[in-house]
Amino acid sequence: MTSEKEKILQQVVEEIWNTGNVELVDKFYVPNFVNHDPANPDVKTLEQFREWVLFNHKVFPDFHVTIEDIIAQDNKIVKRWTATGTHKAEMMGIPPTNRQVTIRGVAIYRFEGLFCGL
Repeated sequence: MTSEKEKILQQVVEEIWNTGNVELVDKFYVPNFVNHDPANPDVKTLEQFREWVLFNHKVFPDFHVTIEDIIAQDNKIVKRWTATGTHKAEMMGIPPTNRQVTIRGVAIYRFEGLFCGL
């Protein structure tokens, strides 16, 4: 089951984060999804999550996430990731710099069946 969850997580990264295709969010996330991200406290619901993905693709049109490491146990997967992109639109009051940006982070996904939430 764990390898199946890892494949799903890879699909989430490839099909949603790396393409900005928010139409697929309902395919992977439960309706009562709640995002717990101290860096983005206003992103809690699925709709806010969709908006956040689209916003990242607006600010960084070449936005790309790479999974660096995955640790799985029971119904949880920890993902260590790196995101890159070129800063092309205003973000948090910072005008576009046209510079390459690299952001690193860790996410913990909890699975309910074969659907996940953060």
